[in-house]
Amino acid sequence: MATPQPVTHVIFDMDGLLLDTVGIYLECHNRILAPLGHSISWVQLMAQMGHSAIEVCQNLCRDLHLTITPEDYKRRLSLVYPEVFPASPTMPGAERLVRHLHKHNIPIAIASGGAKDSFDLKTTNHRDFVSLFRHVVLASSDPEVTQGKPAPDVFLVCAQRFPDNPDPAKCLVFEDAPNGVQAGVAAGMQVVMVPDPRLSSELTKGATQVLTTLEDFKPESYGLPPFDD
Repeated sequence: MATPQPVTHVIFDMDGLLLDTVGIYLECHNRILAPLGHSISWVQLMAQMGHSAIEVCQNLCRDLHLTITPEDYKRRLSLVYPEVFPASPTMPGAERLVRHLHKHNIPIAIASGGAKDSFDLKTTNHRDFVSLFRHVVLASSDPEVTQGKPAPDVFLVCAQRFPDNPDPAKCLVFEDAPNGVQAGVAAGMQVVMVPDPRLSSELTKGATQVLTTLEDFKPESYGLPPFDD
């Protein structure tokens, strides 16, 4: 673990970090792939997390030699999402941390690889929670984000949209996926990683800090107000 440095702004990934959606994504992909004679594992899906939606579809169509186009794959997924995503629960410690930072006027935002349609479905029952963030940048829908994670674009665009346009070094990123950690590091930001316990420890390298759960995070380590509850 690197020595944490004080920060002024905080940027959160969403899938697998704020909301427990990775298992839902896996179910959706395998529902599309089963009639095509294929399936993917959790490990294969984690390798895709953070890429934009079309990048994921392109990668799977290529790697699995599918007979449908990436655009058709994406369309089929969009038909499944409304059935499953509205039930997305929050991850342990997510709401407490976000509400704490908001209460203390720490600028916070979301930078996700997802698209607006799926984001809206996933946050159906979390509108109040999402309203606490200054802004949301979605790599799959935002015209200013040219590449998904592990490219740094989504985090740099997100930082630039804070009114005071902070130095990336003053931004702390929370991530669960290796692609997201790489993106945060490439953006020049510190990264707290909260990986799924199934993820190989080899894939957690590069993060400033690795935690088992957001519940273990100590804000004062990064110069942020300590929990007061």
